[in-house]
Amino acid sequence: MVEIQQRPDPDKQRALPRYAAALWLQLNCPVTVLVFSPEARTAVWAAKPIPTSLPGYTLTCQVMGPDHIPLITDPAEAAAQPELSALSVMNHGEHAKVVEAFVAALQHLPAEHAPHYYEYAYRMASQAARHLMEALMESTVWPVYSPFAKMHYGKGLQAGRAEGEARAVLTILEARGIPVSEDDRAFIMECTDLERLDEWARRAVTATSAADLFTE
Repeated sequence: MVEIQQRPDPDKQRALPRYAAALWLQLNCPVTVLVFSPEARTAVWAAKPIPTSLPGYTLTCQVMGPDHIPLITDPAEAAAQPELSALSVMNHGEHAKVVEAFVAALQHLPAEHAPHYYEYAYRMASQAARHLMEALMESTVWPVYSPFAKMHYGKGLQAGRAEGEARAVLTILEARGIPVSEDDRAFIMECTDLERLDEWARRAVTATSAADLFTE
């Protein structure tokens, strides 16, 4: 499964057949690449056959875009199909009823599962949908405002923000051509201190090596 949340990237498209071929060699079984995209234009692009240099090998991905995911606005339906509801948030989060149905459905899911659905939907959602999810969690009149919501969703939100900041640090370094060792990469991704991650991001703009991020 591949998530594509940005505009079409020819380099990413050329990489997909290599990923599929490598997985096929590793598992020795047929491989299907499933692409999720919240943008219709990107979904159309991802569905196009991808020719390769291997004779007779053309990869055609299976694509799930906005036109393939329904708008789920009924909390009961969202609770019955939480996976589809999370995808509906990703593709149609600009509709408040979609987000409201998803958040309301979380109170009916097992306590050990609800935070995972919330975190996954939050990570995939647009910025506008994220703001609405946060507002619903903080509302004193919303039915899922509870010790469970405050404890679990708050932790998930903090973890999601930290992961996003960590990835931003790595993206800046990558864009500037600065190599990052596996140990440094793991250290950055494991950090949950938002202030420290913000400082690392600022340093990454002018750093000459990954070590410059950690210099006090």
